[in-house]
Amino acid sequence: MRILIVDDEPAMHDSYRRSFAPISADTGALDAMAAELFGDDDSAATDDAPAFALTHAMQGHDGVAAVEAAIRAGDPYAVAFIDVRMPPGIDGKETAVRIRALDPDIHLVIVTGFSDFSPIEISKAAGPADKIFYIAKPFEVAEVTQMATALTHRWQGDRALAEAREVLAAQVVQLQEQGHELAANESRAIHMANHDSLTEAPNRLAFRRTLTERARSTSQFAVAMVDLDRFKLVNDTLGHLAGDELIRTICGILQAQIPEGGVVARLGGDEFGLLFDTPGTEAAEMECARILKACSGTFKVLGNSVQGGASIGLIVTEPGESRDPTDLMRRADLALNDAKRDGRGIVRVFDEGMDENIRLRRAIEGGLSQAIAKGELSLVYQPIVAREELEVVGFEALLRWNTEDHGPISPAVFIPIAEESNLIHELGDWVLAESLKVLAEWPGQYVSVNFSPRQFRRHNFVGRLVESVQRAGVAPHRVQIEITETAIFDDADRAADTLYKLRQMGFRIALDDFGTGYSSLYNIRKFALDCLKIDRSFIDGMGRERESAAIVHSIIHLGRALGLGVVAEGVETEAQLQALRVAGCSHMQGYLLSRPVAQDVARNIAEARFIVDPSAPYHAAEDTEAGNGTYG
Repeated sequence: MRILIVDDEPAMHDSYRRSFAPISADTGALDAMAAELFGDDDSAATDDAPAFALTHAMQGHDGVAAVEAAIRAGDPYAVAFIDVRMPPGIDGKETAVRIRALDPDIHLVIVTGFSDFSPIEISKAAGPADKIFYIAKPFEVAEVTQMATALTHRWQGDRALAEAREVLAAQVVQLQEQGHELAANESRAIHMANHDSLTEAPNRLAFRRTLTERARSTSQFAVAMVDLDRFKLVNDTLGHLAGDELIRTICGILQAQIPEGGVVARLGGDEFGLLFDTPGTEAAEMECARILKACSGTFKVLGNSVQGGASIGLIVTEPGESRDPTDLMRRADLALNDAKRDGRGIVRVFDEGMDENIRLRRAIEGGLSQAIAKGELSLVYQPIVAREELEVVGFEALLRWNTEDHGPISPAVFIPIAEESNLIHELGDWVLAESLKVLAEWPGQYVSVNFSPRQFRRHNFVGRLVESVQRAGVAPHRVQIEITETAIFDDADRAADTLYKLRQMGFRIALDDFGTGYSSLYNIRKFALDCLKIDRSFIDGMGRERESAAIVHSIIHLGRALGLGVVAEGVETEAQLQALRVAGCSHMQGYLLSRPVAQDVARNIAEARFIVDPSAPYHAAEDTEAGNGTYG
């Protein structure tokens, strides 16, 4: 350790040299004094006393210059012993002040038998107080060495603490930067998932979410579907760039004309959705007519004159009427189709006569209640394969209904109807029981069963599930529960508790259709999950849309970072398979690997364990459903 001695008397320098020469003396009393003086047991430090390197300065100016040189060399002094009276140069007080200005960390020891300054004056000028000390002349050898030893140990500790603080501060800054970056990435991902890339307007997902929120209120509102007339002609004659420009132009007009507080969303292609409050059907129809007029006329598109026009389908909510978002959009679409059939360029308000499906829905609801008893329901199983060797690790159970009167009915048709009534619970119990039976035929794969939001919110859902697997004699880890973000977002705290209980019991949890609901890092952290299932719409768009590919890669990287599996649904081409493998997707599912198959074929696939040739998949001629919907 480097020690600086500043004194104008040569004899004092000799005394310092003798003081710091190796000695063997009993310093117990001084150790106790040091402990009392410095507030810690510095006596123990004498057992490992540092080696001192002394620098001698005869005047204050010389001492200040020595400190300055030491700092430049990167080898500062730990302690400086300074005499107060050093004529004719600067006195000890001024020397201490200048040294302190150069080195805030050095410990100063004022050594004097008489001073023109009180200790308080020197401390105020050259403090802080915990870095300035005093020794009276004449001093004892052990007193000087004890002081130097204690202060150098403290100096080392201060430097180590300062370095630790610097490292900690750098880590805090790094964490803050990472947090900001993560928040920015999440914000961009949410924006991409909820906005149309061409117009920056809300997309179908955002429109559906806003409509769902509005449907929960008591206000009366209108839902309108807008479709451009003869838009294909613009694309065919002027090119897609002109078509894109026309869509942006019409979107701007709709946003300018929508009633205050309304929402304009691009649903896809040349179709837009409108949502706005209204006092009644007549007022809403007048608003749509005004909007339609603004969209009609001649527009300049990339230097070309284009004749614009549109058709609108309208539905207005009525008191006491069903406000199901899907049904409202479907009815507005039916009205739009009617407007198109009647010559375009008009507003058509929905009426019950347009909906032939209403009678079909009633017939389906009646038929569903008898479907189990009649033996009309069946399950098919679609393999879920691991990335590397295409090993079959599980099967998703998918529900099929083949009626006597109407033939096969798509799950996309009958599941929403069952969801609106208690029939979904009866169907769900049957699906779970049948799915558990097949596990005995498989050598180790799990079965993945879809649960609708209404089932998930069912009273004693966990207890019923546990009872079912116990009755079947099945280990919980061979059952994967597939739920959508809609099922857990309505009551996030209850859902988090339910999922935690299921995970504790060993069940696997998959978040289905990830990216189409309220996707956020908050949800992923909050809920106990095993894997994310990327919605097939993103997989289908990977080769055509940069946004879809970016979302797929983001989900895969997010899943890997959080230690979650990622299942890509709807893999239908070799190119998709290879792209997903390269991106690091852990599991795949889709027609390229295998269509949903009957129980006996699933058993053969399970026993074979691997999909050897994806280009020659298992084809189930009897199953042509696309696999959409809660059970499809």
